[in-house]
Amino acid sequence: MSPKDVSSGSAGAFSPARIAVTLLAVLTIVFICVNTAEVTIRVIIPKVTMPLWAALLGVFVAGALCGAYLFRRRAAR
Repeated sequence: MSPKDVSSGSAGAFSPARIAVTLLAVLTIVFICVNTAEVTIRVIIPKVTMPLWAALLGVFVAGALCGAYLFRRRAAR
């Protein structure tokens, strides 16, 4: 075993970036849980009435998917 193989790999588990992303995700979930009123949203043409948490959750998921796509594209270069 070479000296380079002594790390267990868990040192990067608490990097500042992961802590920031986890904190942002928790704050987003708390914000969604607090905002539960019914809202009317115009989606291109039709008006849709839904709970605010559902609209916020949809936007959060769309943003997470876009971020994951861009991150994977950058990592592939």
